[in-house]
Amino acid sequence: MNPLLAYERTITRRTFLGQSARGIGRIGLASLLFPNLVKRHSGLHFVPEARHVIYLFQSGGPSHVDLFDYKPRQRDLHATELPNSVRGTQRVTGMTANQASFPVVAPNWSMRQCGKHGTWISDLLPYTQTIADDICIVKSMVTEAINHDPAITFINTGSQQIGHASLGAWLSYGLGSENENLPAYVVLLSQGSGKNPGQPIFARLWGNGYLPSSHQGVLLRPGVNPVLYLKDPPGITRRQRRRMLDDLAALNQKEAENVGSSETLARISAYEMAYRMQTAVPELTDFSDEPQEVFGLYGPQSRRPGSYAANCLLARRLVERGVRFVQLFHRGWDQHIALQKQLPAQCRDVDQASVALVKDLKRRGLLEETLVVWGGEFGRTIYSQGTLGHPSSGRDHHGRCFSLWMAGGGIRPGFEYGLTDDFSYNVLENPVHIRDLNATLLHQLGIDHNRLTVKFRGLDHKLTGVEEAHVVRDILL
Repeated sequence: MNPLLAYERTITRRTFLGQSARGIGRIGLASLLFPNLVKRHSGLHFVPEARHVIYLFQSGGPSHVDLFDYKPRQRDLHATELPNSVRGTQRVTGMTANQASFPVVAPNWSMRQCGKHGTWISDLLPYTQTIADDICIVKSMVTEAINHDPAITFINTGSQQIGHASLGAWLSYGLGSENENLPAYVVLLSQGSGKNPGQPIFARLWGNGYLPSSHQGVLLRPGVNPVLYLKDPPGITRRQRRRMLDDLAALNQKEAENVGSSETLARISAYEMAYRMQTAVPELTDFSDEPQEVFGLYGPQSRRPGSYAANCLLARRLVERGVRFVQLFHRGWDQHIALQKQLPAQCRDVDQASVALVKDLKRRGLLEETLVVWGGEFGRTIYSQGTLGHPSSGRDHHGRCFSLWMAGGGIRPGFEYGLTDDFSYNVLENPVHIRDLNATLLHQLGIDHNRLTVKFRGLDHKLTGVEEAHVVRDILL
């Protein structure tokens, strides 16, 4: 008998797995310690239009009714009852389900046509009005989720259930980072002037799910310690830290070879990234090299660490350094009450800085390769939550249609997509499900959403889930 065939027939499963783990572990360690020698496959399925994404996530649900979805008939419909034919059998939240009446509330702020194409944008967003020719507004976004936690989980991970990998983690897994000294996925948080405090933001929204933990987002905090425990303790030199990490990597490598644990390799990766970030992060977060003109562009709040404006400026600095995916979570858009007071304040928080980011990227030649997304997990209802006209009244959650805008990264500028009814309640033309949005974002970075999969518990998981999703090609250049 062939000796090799005899060996293959007698080898035990335990021995086979152990030897395989050692080989995989050596490859993994080599890729970490010698990145120029062993490079991870890029994962590209076709030529990308974008290399980076900056996702300006407006947590709480911005009111598309008041900001982007202009309907002249709503002035005449104000104070009338929302027809049952429009509302249909839609499930509404417990906050308005028991209301005896659902009166239509027309926007209290004017909108105007902007740019060459006459795009309607609210006067609450005067800076956004100036970039109408640079952005694409999608007015027909759709989600099934009607409450914050499942909705924000859905749009960020592709599922309303927790435990799935986030969009940024998928991009890190599929593409990696262009800067070995910074993570591929960075997260920034800020609180707005609307609802304060806003809806909770949980770390699982930038989690890795079933992907290796090295692909989870890294949260940068404001202040002198952007990443906790990154600095060496007093008395520890850089050389001592290097020797300690080398010894620790050797121990973890032996553990990986013995048990075949990908998480052990991820732990080595995390230690190595932290070591490299010790020099990269202080330089990144030091704005002293930015001229006064830049702070004037982003607004006075851009000098305050942790503000939305400062985070927008930091996002630009991150993509300049090759970070693949930057996500800003800005809380405060949950206007159930005091809409007339909260919404203008919330818009002032983000308007100038969001536009400054687009303009700054454009003048630096980065907008073509950076896809900027601005939007939340759903929109708001046309009908009043609470007594019509009362200062405490607001709008409830609405997922059957809402708006967001995108710029750069191969997205068609100066364009509007999708059509809703006169009540801004239902999509009439070109619905874009959040699965379609995520498929489109992946596509622009060169990834086929159907082919970027990971087997977990017997299933091939992907960002867009098991239901059908389509790239929205009409909004692409």
